[in-house]
Amino acid sequence: MIFEGSEKKAEIILNKEHQGLLSKKDSFWEQLVTKANASILSKIENSVVKAFLLSESSLFVWEDRILLITCGQTTLIDAIKFFVKELGQDCINQIIFQRKNEYFSHLQPTTFYDDIERLQEDFDGVALRMGNIDDHHNFIYHLKRDYTPNTTDHTFEFLIYEICGEARSFLMQEGLTSIQVREFLKLDRILPGFTIDDFVFKPYGYSLNAINGDNYLTIHITPQQVSPYVSFETDIDIREHIPTLIDIFQPGSYDFIEFQPDRENSCGKQRPQQYELKTEVESFLSCGYKMYFSHYYKKRKDKLKPFQLL
Repeated sequence: MIFEGSEKKAEIILNKEHQGLLSKKDSFWEQLVTKANASILSKIENSVVKAFLLSESSLFVWEDRILLITCGQTTLIDAIKFFVKELGQDCINQIIFQRKNEYFSHLQPTTFYDDIERLQEDFDGVALRMGNIDDHHNFIYHLKRDYTPNTTDHTFEFLIYEICGEARSFLMQEGLTSIQVREFLKLDRILPGFTIDDFVFKPYGYSLNAINGDNYLTIHITPQQVSPYVSFETDIDIREHIPTLIDIFQPGSYDFIEFQPDRENSCGKQRPQQYELKTEVESFLSCGYKMYFSHYYKKRKDKLKPFQLL
């Protein structure tokens, strides 16, 4: 079974005079998600954020912005275009669009270049590639507009590849429950005080949204051997938990990405001993964030065996 776990991601931030997204009915968000060829499975909310768990990843809504993450063969660009059309270009303060290299890029309905061409129909933006084209990398597009993020506005992404056989077997077992996955991931250490909404997919896969005040965390797991992928994204500092997650999944490689609003501070302060740093890119973006991208890999002791396709 082939499924593309790698995500596309869009954060759309409104001008101060056009805020009020929490007052929009769920039917609007259903339309938005449908445009991306996904559907809403469930929702949790508090006074400052709504979190929708999707058939392909997650949607978070605050008063002034949305964060839409989709995987599989979704068309996130169509959802962005719908949102801009419904609210109007004048309402948009900033758009930050990310897309990482996929396992099966030939099966995607669009490329990053297709997507940014459509964004350029309405806006003037900057597009960058973080990392080498022949290796793990991350594409990012943002508008050419002055934007000053909140001083506490940090984002951490931890993307895992080649999970170990033990973790894969556990996550692919029949009858797996969400409680079992939470315990396996030791989420009680990471998410104290968070409200959790999660779902175990059939035959395989797991997604989680968690909120606490205006903080969020989302997890998506694609365990099958042909395309193993695990992603964590959050605005809480997850760096102290990375050694625990590495111990659980024992990945062959992983990416660590950070966005932070301080031009002077360095990012990526974590160096697991058993992994080698292969790629490291850091740049202050004109949209107000310093972006840090890194790729780590574990040296192999043995030769690989061929993977049987037929």
